[in-house]
Amino acid sequence: MDADEGGWTLVASIHENNLSTTGRCTSGDRWSSEQGYTDTRPEGDGNWSNRNVFGHVTAATSDDYKNPGYFQLQARDIMIWHVPNDTPLKNFSSASYLQYRTNNHFLDQYGSNLYYLYKNHFPIKSATYTRQQNGPSEPVVFEKGNAAEVMSHQAPNVKPHVEPGYIQVNESAR
Repeated sequence: MDADEGGWTLVASIHENNLSTTGRCTSGDRWSSEQGYTDTRPEGDGNWSNRNVFGHVTAATSDDYKNPGYFQLQARDIMIWHVPNDTPLKNFSSASYLQYRTNNHFLDQYGSNLYYLYKNHFPIKSATYTRQQNGPSEPVVFEKGNAAEVMSHQAPNVKPHVEPGYIQVNESAR
């Protein structure tokens, strides 16, 4: 809560068991889709741009999590922490091995939260974006780690689509 004048709130967690080895989301991944992306449903379950809530904060490192703050809170920036699977909530900060955030207030121009960013500007749809149409790519400040370390944790099929040192709010490698 003390980075960049504090006020940070956990509104979502994306839990992927095997993304680093297979590069693919699996059954039970609510951010991608319980049924997978298909030609008739390129947005999957649409959880990036709907008001569904799921999971529980105490299990945010063992299951997908989204709370009402995702669509209700007004935000200017985002912060991402990489926390090992099954880490207890009280240990998130000390156990995280990467922490980085934007500090340019980019969400101001997209509705001031992730819900409006994805709903109104950059809906997540499988294989519909090129790298040039990918949505904002925002520079980050590292609290823990660095750009090279972020890249070392990316799945092989995702690496060509990632720009080290930036948060990209949409990616076409799904």
